[in-house]
Amino acid sequence: MVTHVPAEAQGDERGALLAFLEEQRGGIRRALLGLTEEQAASRPSASELSLSGLLKHVAEVEQGWIARARQEPPAIRRDASNWHETFRLVEGESVESQLAYWEKVAAETEAYVRSVPSLDDTFPLPDQPWFPPEGRVSVRWLCLHLIRETARHAGHADIIRESLDGATAFELVAKEQGTSLS
Repeated sequence: MVTHVPAEAQGDERGALLAFLEEQRGGIRRALLGLTEEQAASRPSASELSLSGLLKHVAEVEQGWIARARQEPPAIRRDASNWHETFRLVEGESVESQLAYWEKVAAETEAYVRSVPSLDDTFPLPDQPWFPPEGRVSVRWLCLHLIRETARHAGHADIIRESLDGATAFELVAKEQGTSLS
């Protein structure tokens, strides 16, 4: 769901990238407005995706990429035995706890992006078959990748939410702002 990112909120290039990333985060957060834990965990389409699972996934992915850029291990390690847990809440997790975690991750992302000397600074890609061998990417690439990843899942969230109760992205923006569409 596209919302307007005011030019004055963007500032410089870093600010613009971070503002557009936050815009996409908002789409996923809004998709969860007013839902119960059960509704957020439901899978109303042919897909295995749920809103709470998407929330958890985007938070973990964002944290993992920032850790990679810092050349640190991710907070949560995933491998072939537990990768599926990134798309569903497990015991002790809730939408509220995942939103709080993502808020913390978002603050870390902003601090990292604002702290690097240049958006042209690079870091190595992981040694995985879908990345080029010995590949490196810039912090700018990282920001664009996070925007793309989050936007893709915000679109999924729009479809899942509308399938749950008919609420559209425009209606959810109005609800969040306490206004009416008419």
